[in-house]
Amino acid sequence: MEFSETHVFDAPIEKVWAMFTDQASHIAKFESMGHRNIDVRTCEVDDAGLRLVIAREVTVDLPSFAKKVLKPTNTVVSTDIWKDNGDGTYGGTFTADAKGAPIDVHGTTRIEPTADGKTKYTVTTDVKVNVPLIGGKISNFAKGNIEQQMRDEFACGDRWLASH
Repeated sequence: MEFSETHVFDAPIEKVWAMFTDQASHIAKFESMGHRNIDVRTCEVDDAGLRLVIAREVTVDLPSFAKKVLKPTNTVVSTDIWKDNGDGTYGGTFTADAKGAPIDVHGTTRIEPTADGKTKYTVTTDVKVNVPLIGGKISNFAKGNIEQQMRDEFACGDRWLASH
């Protein structure tokens, strides 16, 4: 199941890129979303882009049908790889691995400047759940949960940009 979320940050792309490459912004984001035991395993920034690996504990309020195959608390390891596209935009890929859960989450990211000096951020996510019979229901639940997390991430980014 693939879906996209788009947000416009009220900041130029240079400031948004600086936020994305600052590991403190990611820690603040995940803390604001209620994640615990956040561990930045890798934060490599160079002229070509960014490689970021973060592990954290995430608790989700599961619907009853999903409790038979999923745990409410999981360690999630996300890997984000961004590249400078060389044309004033940045793009990348990401994965989010919930250890021991039969869910595959991956996607693409892109930031680009807008004509009015702001930054458009687009995230396309693909979710697959490998559970017979109820995998589709769990995918729909996961989609809603990820969409809410994206809105929370956008709001945290807005707050970070306003205060830095």
